[in-house]
Amino acid sequence: MSFSSFVRMHWAALRALLVLTVITGIAYPLFIWLVAQVPGLHDKAEGSILTANGKPVGSRLIGQLFTDKDGNPLPQYFQSRPSAAGTGYDPTSTSASNLGPESIVDTPADPALLAAGKSASDAGFKPGLLTTVCSRSAAVGQLEGVDGSRPFCTGGGVGAVLSVIGTRDARGNVVHPTRVVSVNEPCQATPAPFLSLYEGVRVECAKYGEDYTIGQIVPIRGAASADPAVPADAVTASGSGLDPNISPAYANIQVGRVAKARHVSPDQIRAVVAQYTSGRTVWFFGEPCVNVLQLNLQLDHKYPVSS
Repeated sequence: MSFSSFVRMHWAALRALLVLTVITGIAYPLFIWLVAQVPGLHDKAEGSILTANGKPVGSRLIGQLFTDKDGNPLPQYFQSRPSAAGTGYDPTSTSASNLGPESIVDTPADPALLAAGKSASDAGFKPGLLTTVCSRSAAVGQLEGVDGSRPFCTGGGVGAVLSVIGTRDARGNVVHPTRVVSVNEPCQATPAPFLSLYEGVRVECAKYGEDYTIGQIVPIRGAASADPAVPADAVTASGSGLDPNISPAYANIQVGRVAKARHVSPDQIRAVVAQYTSGRTVWFFGEPCVNVLQLNLQLDHKYPVSS
């Protein structure tokens, strides 16, 4: 390649770089910034920030927790749905739990580490999706004064799952059980399994270190209603972990607690809930929802809690 060809080729590349830099690095960002200044779009472009007493307190597009320093729900506030983003609603760690419908068996905690004072998580306990849902439902039921039971959950708030060991048929199903273990109820944590007998075989509690995967894993539905009082969004996290909304059903079961904490009638709280309930987008996309931050800010403005 001659020197003149080398110069022409690189001069063309440099000109293309300069033109694209002006277009994509200056003109396009400037155009988008100008569009963002249009009335009606400026607030959204700035992050849909909400303020209280002149100070920013959050975005209507990103959820947040309404708990004390120990993680306990503050009774005067409507609670958001669970979040798997970091320690909860962390925009820098947006994520889901990655647990699926088949995640029904827990990883037990080491009893020796529990006896040494370790927390369950530090001792190796990892709940499956079923136990996570069951425990959340029980906690919400206790907080809101409603029935927190749901299908496939024990009364203690863990997944009602058995490992059935015995002779199998050609399809792999156990037809003659010889041993049955409640895999999510460790012996050191429960006085007796949630079920005493399964097909005539006594149900045992799980012992740490034993392998129950040789058995057929059988979830037990139980007698709980197919329409639980605690709605699904109260016990499951969103895909992003940042959902700012809850369902009207979840808001409805919180009305009594919030009204009591703010010393007003439930009907007064319901009126504010209705004010911040949105319908489906374009009449058919999504489901009706309630923006939790906007609702709580309006409650603080209208029915403040005296310190």
